[in-house]
Amino acid sequence: MPHGLLCWKCGASLEALSLPLRRLDVCKSCNEELHVCRMCVEYDTRVAKHCREPTAEEVRDKTHANFCDHFKPKVGAYVPPNTAEVDASRSALDALFGKK
Repeated sequence: MPHGLLCWKCGASLEALSLPLRRLDVCKSCNEELHVCRMCVEYDTRVAKHCREPTAEEVRDKTHANFCDHFKPKVGAYVPPNTAEVDASRSALDALFGKK
């Protein structure tokens, strides 16, 4: 049964991996670890320690594999970069300095 998970870092499909994700699972496209806070349903930058689970131990590095027992992979963990804003800023700088 497909689970629809995408890598939190590059957005590649993780359909080939079985659930639950193991601590040492990595993305086949970018080689990033997947059992990480950034890939968890409890990850939320709006709350203390960026975790909604009150009993979870704090994990300082949200992008490296950890041993958290509360880890549940999040389908919408991948957030594409805002390239439109970067392109607009680059165009403004190019116009300012006369580049084409």
